[in-house]
Amino acid sequence: MKKVLSLLPLALVIPAILAAPAEDTQVVLGGTSPVQNGLFHLPGAERVHQWFEDGKQFIKQHGLTYELVQHPHFGDYKLRVTEPKLCDPSVKQYSGYLDITDDKHLFFWFFESRTSPEDAPLVMWLNGGPGCSSSTGLLFELGPCNIADEGANTTFNPHSWNTHANIIFLDQPINVGYSYSEDGSTVDTSPVAGKDVYAFMELFLTRFPEYSTQPFHLAAESYGGTYVPNIANVIYTENQQLPLSPEAGLVKINLASVMIGNGMTDNYIQMASIPDLSLRRTRLIQSCRSFNSRLTCVPAALYCNSQLYAPIQQSGLNPYDARIKCDPETDGPLCYRQMGWIETYMNDPAVKAALGVNPERKFESCNMAVNQAFMLQGDSMRNTPLLLTDMINDGVRLLIYAGNADMMCNYMGNERWLEQLDTIFLDEFSTATTEQWVTIRSGKVAGTVRSAGGGGSGAGNVTFVTVYESGHMVPYDQPEAALDMMTRWIMDIPLTLDITEAAPLVPFGGI
Repeated sequence: MKKVLSLLPLALVIPAILAAPAEDTQVVLGGTSPVQNGLFHLPGAERVHQWFEDGKQFIKQHGLTYELVQHPHFGDYKLRVTEPKLCDPSVKQYSGYLDITDDKHLFFWFFESRTSPEDAPLVMWLNGGPGCSSSTGLLFELGPCNIADEGANTTFNPHSWNTHANIIFLDQPINVGYSYSEDGSTVDTSPVAGKDVYAFMELFLTRFPEYSTQPFHLAAESYGGTYVPNIANVIYTENQQLPLSPEAGLVKINLASVMIGNGMTDNYIQMASIPDLSLRRTRLIQSCRSFNSRLTCVPAALYCNSQLYAPIQQSGLNPYDARIKCDPETDGPLCYRQMGWIETYMNDPAVKAALGVNPERKFESCNMAVNQAFMLQGDSMRNTPLLLTDMINDGVRLLIYAGNADMMCNYMGNERWLEQLDTIFLDEFSTATTEQWVTIRSGKVAGTVRSAGGGGSGAGNVTFVTVYESGHMVPYDQPEAALDMMTRWIMDIPLTLDITEAAPLVPFGGI
């Protein structure tokens, strides 16, 4: 069990999964009684039916029906979409796959906002690992429902982040969660993963342009601290090119902010925050950054992870929450038994059918082969913060938050790398005072906040939040506080604002 943990030093996000009644069936997007227009075979001799209706294209495979979305600029990509009624049937949902050629397939699950979806921002949530499904966030942390009854059911989550936001949960890279590869293809670096996520967003917003006009916030946890800067960098760079190629018909993704919770973003600084770090270890990481090759980055990743995280994992405490003990025999290898519940739920044939997932596909919360592949590329040792500088200087906002009981991606290291992030807000952040954060609904002191930019009237351009009484999964440990923080952030309302002033500004109804 300890050996398994040592491969996941970066931050597991525990799948938040949707419970579907057995009678729930897949609902096809668009029209009625489609008429078949054709029949073709995919690799593997699978028979696939295809037809058009009401100006839309549909296909049927694995006994499941999808709307098919394509874009001329992304010739190798297609989006297969269905409309489930799980988890929270009161809101509109979409799920399905981004198909990259005929071999790679990324699974997504989207929920509309519970409040004014036509005006709500769009958020994408990613879990880390690397190799862990975003169903962890969905069913265990911040999604519309929480996994329950050992995976047999789900319960309504009143603190879901879709209270005031439209939200996408994406399983990426391929071979994570419900995502899969048919030809053995793999993705083992964050830059490559970022390009696939960008293509997904273009196809998604092409099919659902009603979500394209609002601000887009890219949020992640743990190893998502490495994923997200790479993804945001691709989006930001592509946005700069749009005026040069209007004929491509691309959608401008209104990237408004990056949000990272207990992330692994700058290991040169973050690993140095672990008390027993030695000079030799920091030299290995510096060598990786100087030469930027596998030959220098892989030794740094292997040595630092084994030497720094093994003692934590062998301490008998939960490495993701130092306040509690971990017994792998009862809590599971990742110290949260709900991880197993999520796998039970997501492997239910009725759930798969409702989500448009091949009933033969096996779901795993975390794929250790993907985890190891990223490790053997030294992906976590790269200078990820460099990818954020230009976009932050250009107005994309950055929120870093961390629970104060996490040992894997601790709050001290997260604040320290932010103190050295070279942006136009560096001097202001360096001298910014740490202030108290009080939640609007309960008036609870939830943590502290330190911010630069925003002119005092906004939530800041570079903001760091320490969350009290919380470990690695802040939305699980402190759901009300996490929703308060996220809602104020996307509405650009300071966390330091007096609650008597903030209450009229933030519509927290229904919480």
